[in-house]
Amino acid sequence: MLLSDIQIKRAKAQDKPYTLNDGAGLSLLIETNGAKGWRFRYRFAGKPKMISFGVYGEVSLAEARRKREEARAMLAKGINPSDARKADKIALRFSHENSFEAVAREWHSGKKATWSDGYAKEVLGCLERDIFPYIGHRPIEQIEPLELLTVLKKIEKRGALEQASKIRRRCGEVLRFAVVTGRAKYNFAPDLAIALNKPQQNHFPFLTEKEIPAFVEALEEYQGSSLTKYATQLLMLTGVRTVELREALWCEFDFSNALWEIPKERMKKRRSHLVPLSSQAIDILNKLKVITGKYQLVFPGRNDVRKPMSDASINKVIKMLGYHGRLTGHGFRHMMSTVLHEHGFDSAWIEIQLAHVDKNSIRGIYNHAHYLCQRKEMIQWYSSFIMRNILVKK
Repeated sequence: MLLSDIQIKRAKAQDKPYTLNDGAGLSLLIETNGAKGWRFRYRFAGKPKMISFGVYGEVSLAEARRKREEARAMLAKGINPSDARKADKIALRFSHENSFEAVAREWHSGKKATWSDGYAKEVLGCLERDIFPYIGHRPIEQIEPLELLTVLKKIEKRGALEQASKIRRRCGEVLRFAVVTGRAKYNFAPDLAIALNKPQQNHFPFLTEKEIPAFVEALEEYQGSSLTKYATQLLMLTGVRTVELREALWCEFDFSNALWEIPKERMKKRRSHLVPLSSQAIDILNKLKVITGKYQLVFPGRNDVRKPMSDASINKVIKMLGYHGRLTGHGFRHMMSTVLHEHGFDSAWIEIQLAHVDKNSIRGIYNHAHYLCQRKEMIQWYSSFIMRNILVKK
């Protein structure tokens, strides 16, 4: 006789467990504490087997019967329902372990040793903010191109074209990592570029060669903070990144040999970087030593000398000089590259000076002292060229 919900609800606990049969192997076990659990008994390969379908209340009578029929269909095909359930659990666990987020974090963990802390934080932050909430939970091998494209289009809609392009490339790195580690079949991220709007190329405006003298003279006459003025001048003369300058320590400078060695921990690509210093840069550093030489940081913060100056300080100087929208701190690097290339200096020297590891221009070979003699002459020429109208006060 088939069970009914009324019969099941009326079933009371007894001194010993007992079962109520629904037929075709399905039964309900009533425990001594009143708990009621579904059981399905069957034979496979001549041996008696039993699997649980869950607790009554969470699994209804109708649902238990549906599970029974699914199990019977497996048996008809020669499949052991117990083995199939174990395989499903393994697949579910595998899908969680190989979700896009899990694979991305594994990729990031392996790469961050070669990146600066700031860059590693930026890369993971972009994925956590823009990708994980949408497809992070999805098994990476099941993600379709349209899914990722839809997420990237969301980024585009807020006007962040450069961010969308950058995140597409990073997702491509994750997918490529998944392919080589056997978690995905192919990397489709590069193909999505054709469906995205191209970002504007010049996000870091910089001055042309004709505009440089007027800016240099205006900066020399700047009446604001000497610290930020000197920081802006050094950024212009060295070609380093703003964060590399702001976090500079006095112990990194070798005044005798006019060299600045930035340790790998502070570099974007985790390679120490040797920066030759022009006579103009040394003059500025000597002036700075009078102001901040007693501290560890060359450019300590106004409120806490243990922390570097604000990342907005240099752009604030540029704005106060009337160059807002025409130049940024990062634009000094573009300016140096453009001027040096236009005056015929070797691309490899320039790329190494800017700490670019460009496999096309220097074939991926990087040595922090590479072309040092040539770069010393080049950086001295550049400093003299852009400061040619300024009499540097001793």
